[in-house]
Amino acid sequence: VQLMESGGGSVQPGGSLRLSCAASGFIFSSYAMSWVRQAPGKGLEWVSVINSGGGSTSYAGPVKGRFTISRDNAKNTLYLQMNSLKPEDTAVYYCNAYYADYDRWLEYDYWGQGTQVTVSS
Repeated sequence: VQLMESGGGSVQPGGSLRLSCAASGFIFSSYAMSWVRQAPGKGLEWVSVINSGGGSTSYAGPVKGRFTISRDNAKNTLYLQMNSLKPEDTAVYYCNAYYADYDRWLEYDYWGQGTQVTVSS
């Protein structure tokens, strides 16, 4: 199983970045996918989630209206379009894959290695 984030970097306030997460080793289209971030010296903060089919999304308050999560199940790839970036968005961004089948007592939870996003003037 592998989740490989890319697209991070340094950007000025108000700028945009598009993160990608390439998945392999599991049935990507069966998993809900999330972006989670960790700012310097702080704990993990959930950012956004998209269901397995891509038809349902949800966002944390601080990013709502600025970030857009999407997925391409044919390419096994998750995306996060980040617009109007603010210094407080500076963090390491991780993608997460989650699957649960409670009737069969199955639960899988995978994480990528993270990509750094720095927003600074």
